[in-house]
Amino acid sequence: MKNQIYRFLIRWLVCSLGLWIAAGFLSNDITTENKLRDTIVAGLFVAVINIVLKPILVILSLPAIVFTLGLFMIIVNGLMVYIVSIIYHPLHITNFWAAVFAGMVIGLVNYLVSTILESSNKQ
Repeated sequence: MKNQIYRFLIRWLVCSLGLWIAAGFLSNDITTENKLRDTIVAGLFVAVINIVLKPILVILSLPAIVFTLGLFMIIVNGLMVYIVSIIYHPLHITNFWAAVFAGMVIGLVNYLVSTILESSNKQ
């Protein structure tokens, strides 16, 4: 139980950090009303949506994912971020491609954090 809470908190932190970095790169396309608070809350929404909705969407889009050798997952990640921007109004994303970019940044940050945590656990 404690491990699951720890993993969720790290996922929340990674999603918030990825949104913050993406908003820094695309400051015209991704905006928030209150930078820190809204980014942290939007990260929470992204983490929850990724836990609940993403597995269902991955199963439904499995043929496209296999056909594109996994590249369609970029679109799935962007769709998750775009859904959060629709649900959580203080996060403004102007178009779908900005959400796809944010999804790529979140995925990259997630990969880096996972690699660091795995290497620290092996030592």
